[in-house]
Amino acid sequence: MQVRSILDLVARGESNLKKCHFLVLPESTMPADYVEEALRLIDNRFRPNSVVMFGVEHVPLAAYRDVLQRYCEDNSEALASVLTDLDSGDIAEIPVNWSVTAVKEADGRMRVFLQAKSHPFVGEEHLDSGHDLYRGKVFPLYSCQPSCFNFMALICLDYVYRDVYQSNINRIIEKANELFFQTRQHLDLLVVLECNPKPEHQAFHDVVNGFYGEYLAYTPGVRDTITVFCNSSETTSGLKGAELSSFGHSSVIIHKSHKLGPAEHPEFVTDDFDGLRVCRLRFGTKTRLYYFNLPLFHELDPRTTRVPLKIHGIFRPVGHSWRRFEDEEEQAGE
Repeated sequence: MQVRSILDLVARGESNLKKCHFLVLPESTMPADYVEEALRLIDNRFRPNSVVMFGVEHVPLAAYRDVLQRYCEDNSEALASVLTDLDSGDIAEIPVNWSVTAVKEADGRMRVFLQAKSHPFVGEEHLDSGHDLYRGKVFPLYSCQPSCFNFMALICLDYVYRDVYQSNINRIIEKANELFFQTRQHLDLLVVLECNPKPEHQAFHDVVNGFYGEYLAYTPGVRDTITVFCNSSETTSGLKGAELSSFGHSSVIIHKSHKLGPAEHPEFVTDDFDGLRVCRLRFGTKTRLYYFNLPLFHELDPRTTRVPLKIHGIFRPVGHSWRRFEDEEEQAGE
């Protein structure tokens, strides 16, 4: 019901929500039985040039294969990989942590891209393979035309170097650098549909340092990447033994050249992630919807006072709907 209310809110487009191009929801947000209903709503009611990214509850690999076959036109490579894996072992019932990226193109055509989590998590660091999830091998790079805005969405990327030469985040940096040197384009947006571990964990701190810090390698392809960690709120439940655990904070990270100044608000705060060469906008843990723009300015005049990232609205749940804080403040002042 809550996910449906979010889709309805964006579809109605009241006030400046008509300009909302990206809607991002965390890992395991969508019940698997409601994926088709959600896609129909997006197809029928969302405006062109809309991208919706959401995580889906775990399903057996055989069920994930069936969804890939339903949308095989945009998922041929992922489908071929899954079919090969199914043919190689008795793994039809292995669980899949997966996500959907639904793209409503400028001409109104909707495309559906699926992705399985490709990184192991701490629960899989076990000798018994029965604890493992399926590991996807395909994650698309999307390129918008004619603006050449390039972005990626990753489901529950652990963001750590499991292997120095084949880690996912390392491959992303390499591919983004290839893009830069071949076409002078960048990876503009990296969205992580996250739940665990916490985006402020030391593991994230270390890799953000390498991603943006330019200490060990020259990485022009990702220097201006906007990284969005879309995490779950403090009301998240479902992990056995972790009912009282905090899942951390959603956040936006950009290079320090964007000069995001210090700010502190009951719903968000900005900092440099403990001394890194970045600007971090970190949200609170309460259940909220944050509506903000993406800073598209790759190079800023060092003398400018322009703030590249602005929060245009914060919504809180009220029953089965959402209410903007600014609307509540106006009503209180009347």
